[in-house]
Amino acid sequence: QRLDEPTLRRAKRQGFSDKAIGRLIGSTDQDVRARRKALGITPHVRQIDTLAAEYPAQTNYLYLTYSADGSDGAFPVDNAVLLLGSGAYRIGCSVEFDWCCVTAGLTLREMGYRTVMLNYNPETVSTDYDEFHQLFFEEISFESVQDICDIVQPMGVVLAMGGQIPNNLAVRLDQVGIRVLGTSAASIDSAESRHRFSALLDELEIDQPEWREVTTIDDALAFAADVGYPVLVRPSYVLSGAAMAVASSDKEFVRYLERAALVSPEYPLVISKFLENAKEIEFDAVADRGEIIAYAISEHVENAGVHSGDATLVFPAQRMYLETIRRIRKIARRIAQRLEITGPFNIQFIAKDNRVRVIECNLRASRSFPFVSKVINENFIELATRIIMGQPYERPDKQAFELNHVGVKAPQFSFTRLDGADPTLGVEMASTGEVGCLGDDFNEAFIKALLSVGYRRPVQSMLLSVGSAANKGAMLGAMRDFARMGITLHATEGTATFLEEHDVPVTRAGWPLDERDGDGRPGGAADLIRGREVDLVINIPSHDREQELTNGYVIRRAAVDFNVPLVTNRQIAERLAEAMTAVRGGDSELAIKSWRTYAEVPLEV
Repeated sequence: QRLDEPTLRRAKRQGFSDKAIGRLIGSTDQDVRARRKALGITPHVRQIDTLAAEYPAQTNYLYLTYSADGSDGAFPVDNAVLLLGSGAYRIGCSVEFDWCCVTAGLTLREMGYRTVMLNYNPETVSTDYDEFHQLFFEEISFESVQDICDIVQPMGVVLAMGGQIPNNLAVRLDQVGIRVLGTSAASIDSAESRHRFSALLDELEIDQPEWREVTTIDDALAFAADVGYPVLVRPSYVLSGAAMAVASSDKEFVRYLERAALVSPEYPLVISKFLENAKEIEFDAVADRGEIIAYAISEHVENAGVHSGDATLVFPAQRMYLETIRRIRKIARRIAQRLEITGPFNIQFIAKDNRVRVIECNLRASRSFPFVSKVINENFIELATRIIMGQPYERPDKQAFELNHVGVKAPQFSFTRLDGADPTLGVEMASTGEVGCLGDDFNEAFIKALLSVGYRRPVQSMLLSVGSAANKGAMLGAMRDFARMGITLHATEGTATFLEEHDVPVTRAGWPLDERDGDGRPGGAADLIRGREVDLVINIPSHDREQELTNGYVIRRAAVDFNVPLVTNRQIAERLAEAMTAVRGGDSELAIKSWRTYAEVPLEV
């Protein structure tokens, strides 16, 4: 069906996208685009009036409209580069990508390019009036990028700085002839598609968790039976672990798949073996046509199973075998060469007993790029931008990677604003921010990071409920350390019995649902939290999630609701005991030094 000019113009003025129009008339967005361009229906560029019409406004705040008879400003723009921003701040995409966008823009300006930013969140630094030569407030969509490229005619588009939203446009932009600067669209697609990337790893003989692409529930259950539970469900082209889940039984697996309603030939899923008690490792790097120029290897404090955005990150890695590091570097070099990476990239590894496997590769900046850049005092994004544009750059001095200090990045959560949510961590991201801190060693940096996200000292009493027998055994040393520090330990039934059997002084706290008060509210351990009788709650959730309302949930939720610091991960609890033992004094014992003091200190040999 061919739309007449008045109807199509009216639809565009009322905000219908080419895709929406195409869906309504049984056509494609590109057919609609070609039709409206043939009819002369194209958007104009107007300036946002920042002075409420009181005075003429000359700004670089721009938007596209079909309700104008001309554009403000001169187009096309000479020597322009279009950068795609990160869009709205939300769980999974926050200020880290905005830092990358702004840094890339500053570097482009220094090199003499005209910078054009496309973003639509006024809370970002990238939408400040003086950060870019031109700023478009528009949706980051295939249509808007095409329209802006038609008007501005940039020499290319930088996708690698804004996170997942820009990366998802790579293939389609390349197909219509828009130049993607940096790593090619074909390589981006090879890394983003779970199926293609896994096949690439097989080709390179790089180890990875066992996986299978499935289109039916029966296929999924058959794979789980072959490799054994737990298994991890992974869609393609997602940010922050959206729609990912770990299943530990057939019943749990089927319940997830039915709820997700995603398994079909049109929407296949990649199911992989989930490795328990394994370490997750981040490899952030910058490459030039497949050659790695700079890299940083960070480790998660938590074992694998916690999303990288929620994990406590340590750089340089403190608890890794040298052989593991060597294998990671070797694997990363092979992947970079095979994909001919040009610009920033991130590889997530999982390691257990010195066996290193690749989880995924993101051919873009990751949320840890600002953190490692500041810890190491080597701006990875500035370097990546120069490489993307084919401009001269200085290779980092290898000695810059040998540090006298340690950085720890801790997540910030907003569970207090999510009424009723269970404050636990998993493969889908939940944090809403982060804090990076530096210290002369891990213990100092770790304590600083925890204090920065809301933990408090001194801890005089705590509530312990650590779940399984394996957790109790693993945490015995930590619980003994807490007792030696003079901390009063309260514990729920199983944990209290375990501590008594091992001669650790403890006070029993009843299960909340077993000891309700006169109003029917959960009592016992929950009363201790409500009465502010404990300064810290350590509750390690059980894997059994059959019941929505459990004693563990009530304890965790009470801690959040009454602003008592909460630890829900065993590795964090263990490292906390070590750090509190090492840094015994008050906050005055923590060295407060400027970033420059750490960054510019010469290496001690």
